[in-house]
Amino acid sequence: AECVSGCVCPEGLFDDGKGGCVEESECPCIHNNQWYSPGQKITVDCNTCTCQKGVWSCTEDVCFGTCMIYGSGHYITFDGKYYDFDGSCEYVATQDFCGDKKSSGSFSIITENVPCGTTGVTCSKAIKIFLGKTELKLENKDYKEIQRDVGDDVRYWNRTVGLYLVIEASNGVMLIWDKKTSVFIKLSPNYKSKVCGLCGNFDDKSNNDFTLRNGLQETNALKFGNSWKQSSMCPDVTQEVKPCDMKPHRKSWAEKECSIIRSEVFKICHSKVDPTPFYEACVHDACSCDSGGDCECFCSAVAAYAQECTKAQACVFWRTPDIC
Repeated sequence: AECVSGCVCPEGLFDDGKGGCVEESECPCIHNNQWYSPGQKITVDCNTCTCQKGVWSCTEDVCFGTCMIYGSGHYITFDGKYYDFDGSCEYVATQDFCGDKKSSGSFSIITENVPCGTTGVTCSKAIKIFLGKTELKLENKDYKEIQRDVGDDVRYWNRTVGLYLVIEASNGVMLIWDKKTSVFIKLSPNYKSKVCGLCGNFDDKSNNDFTLRNGLQETNALKFGNSWKQSSMCPDVTQEVKPCDMKPHRKSWAEKECSIIRSEVFKICHSKVDPTPFYEACVHDACSCDSGGDCECFCSAVAAYAQECTKAQACVFWRTPDIC
């Protein structure tokens, strides 16, 4: 499937992957199972890649990292690790107060998770952001500011973009909140390897994201999540919640609704962002939200996939008068 000289084409020409023979300069490139002609450009994160003689040539800008917390306990770390954690407490989502006790930091973001439904899953109800001596609390579709006596002055701005409230701070921290259960945290590259919490350590390696508060590595998501709770009074989470097993009568409805993620509607995105974890998260959420808010849980789950598609340059118009 790649450009190599072989016995298929005459001497000096290369197989173009479509049954033709071309000069080396005309070789196509492949990305996510799609073919691109020489000179075509794609965007990967914040970099632009150009197809040249069958090979991608990319700019090497350092990009912002994004961590996503959405629906009933779904997390995608800065380094792209997917996991689920349903704890009912306040947890450190991310902060730069890591390492020894004396380490100084400039920010901390706390998520307050509460049960959403009767199956035991939890959703993020409120977010607290500590920026120097300013504390912001986001809940009930609004935010309020509290000034504390300790800390530096960190300036911040807020604006509304579509459905989202965006808080952007002068220290390179940005938070995007859908005023419900989804939050996206963006950090500038100078925080690489300097943060800790449920969002991982932002060092471009996903295999060490489960670092406990004491700095040790863990493989179990529950033990990892429990170590980042803010209060020792909260109970530890001991088992993974499987709402569709507890509410089997909701399962077929959930699978039918969530099938939009795997459908033609999102076809242009499938090769760019794997729909499987988002589909599974959607079914999980649609089963679990059984005390009102069914549609909100379903819509947030689909919106999370749509958001990742947009980041991968696949803009999908999926909302209709009937759907969300």
